[in-house]
Amino acid sequence: MITDEMLKNMPHMMMNGASQVMKKPLSSGAMMAGAGFAAGKGLLGGALLRNPLTLLAVGAAGGVVAGFLLFKYQKEIVDGLSKASGMSRDFALQQKENLADLMAEAEEKIEGVRPPAAADNPPVA
Repeated sequence: MITDEMLKNMPHMMMNGASQVMKKPLSSGAMMAGAGFAAGKGLLGGALLRNPLTLLAVGAAGGVVAGFLLFKYQKEIVDGLSKASGMSRDFALQQKENLADLMAEAEEKIEGVRPPAAADNPPVA
């Protein structure tokens, strides 16, 4: 377990060794994920989540919490989803318009540059 002496030295250890590493977002994210995993494993214990009944209880509690949050923020979720679908529809229409413009430009180039006909230039024998 963590002792008082370790807690006292933790800020010094974190600032000395990790100050250069924490400047990069990828490494700081990896460090936070590792710390979260270690804290969760230490708090919950490896044997606690291996029990099927405990795992079922945690899953049911998570489902209840998710259902409550969905019910509580139902209007915000629907508004956000409708806004996102509207934005995606606008994006698709814009891309369709851009593609139509590109096709029109390509057709104009093809019509404007015609290869010379074979009858105009008879082969020299």
